[in-house]
Amino acid sequence: MAENQKKLGGRIWFNIILFGFMGQIAWAVENMFFNTFLYNAIYNGASQTAVDGSIDVMSAISIMVAASASFTVVATFLIGTWSDKAGKRKWFISIGYILWGLVTASFGVISREHTASLFHLTDEVQILTATVATVIVMDCLMSFIGSSGNDAAFNAWVTDVTSTKNRATVESVLALLPLIATAAVMGLAGAVGTIGYDVFFFVLGAIVTVCGICGLFTLKDGKIHTEVSESYLKDLVYGFKPSVVKENKKLYLALTACCLSSTAFQVFFPYIFIYLGNVMNFSLDAVLTSLTPTIIAIAAVVVVLAIALLIFTGKLMDKFGKDKFMVFSVVLYFLGLIATGFAKNIAVFFVCAVPALLGWALFSIAMNASVRDFMPEGKVGVFQGIRIIFFVLIPMIVGPFIGNLVCRISSVTYTNEYGVVTSAPGSVMFWAAAVVAVFILIPVLVLRKKEKNA
Repeated sequence: MAENQKKLGGRIWFNIILFGFMGQIAWAVENMFFNTFLYNAIYNGASQTAVDGSIDVMSAISIMVAASASFTVVATFLIGTWSDKAGKRKWFISIGYILWGLVTASFGVISREHTASLFHLTDEVQILTATVATVIVMDCLMSFIGSSGNDAAFNAWVTDVTSTKNRATVESVLALLPLIATAAVMGLAGAVGTIGYDVFFFVLGAIVTVCGICGLFTLKDGKIHTEVSESYLKDLVYGFKPSVVKENKKLYLALTACCLSSTAFQVFFPYIFIYLGNVMNFSLDAVLTSLTPTIIAIAAVVVVLAIALLIFTGKLMDKFGKDKFMVFSVVLYFLGLIATGFAKNIAVFFVCAVPALLGWALFSIAMNASVRDFMPEGKVGVFQGIRIIFFVLIPMIVGPFIGNLVCRISSVTYTNEYGVVTSAPGSVMFWAAAVVAVFILIPVLVLRKKEKNA
């Protein structure tokens, strides 16, 4: 790892942005639109008998998120360690993205009708249950492949080609990509009613596949200094050894803080678009048709300023230290979540969501960069599996469970156009997320103390 490296070349920046952005496109489709796909396409149109006799839609989403997270962890351990042993990441990234796009596109052919035909089913409860199971299984496959290319290989590659001198700047750019990718996917999603979910998944899957093909020609491996053992199994369990945890206390404190932040986010995130569309009555189509050149210009200016602010903040973190921004960002995150829970209309909701997202983004920049800094040299790929346990597995199991639990207790329901009553997420999930966010301060303050005493 080139610790004295201060500037990154254009080729590195191109690939960071390209694969970072396309990876977030694919994750946005999975994390948000597979959920709405279940809610609006698989369950929507099913009879009350089928809905009542099958698994509840909120529980199905919670199970899907947890199951896919488990496959993400397995893939990251296996491929991250393998890429260390191979001494290269390029092929894992490129092939992973190619297959990732193909699996994403395959969701375009999943429907209750196809399930009934494929498995020769006639009972509507069995048809709905089998279709939901198919979506969950395919989501797990997509998570395994996507994590191989993105979480295991691409994230290790970013650590390979950056240093402590520029990681917060890189993380500030990476933190923007999920927001831009979400906006891009939402723009295409606004046309789902016209083009259908099949075309939606086909188009986005093709885009990710083309990115993987591009990587075959643009990606170049960084200098990978590996310290792998002769035993592949020993490398897989390396990060679980008590002695390794003790030697890398700062890393595990940073990972714990990231885990709590991600868990708070996952309390509401899997249900957010269902909440906006079916509880807050937000219509993307209505927003798009109401846009005027003036509104578009103002929105463009705001986006540019937000991008400039985050990148500038990343540079400040590189210069003055990441720890100086952590407490402020957690407090901002907490207050934004509390305010969002009180929002009664869509305009107030988006205003309140800004500080929550800003706090989350600032914290992510600082702590993600810190995780890369604290990662032992020579074990970058090996530690991607440990990283994903804290970043994905625990948050995506615990977070949606908390969100589902508090929403079911609050008994929010939604009646669709077919007159079928189903459970729906409620604003209480934002307050539950805020409670989780408070606990982020514990590892953050301990880490700051250790940094000052170092």
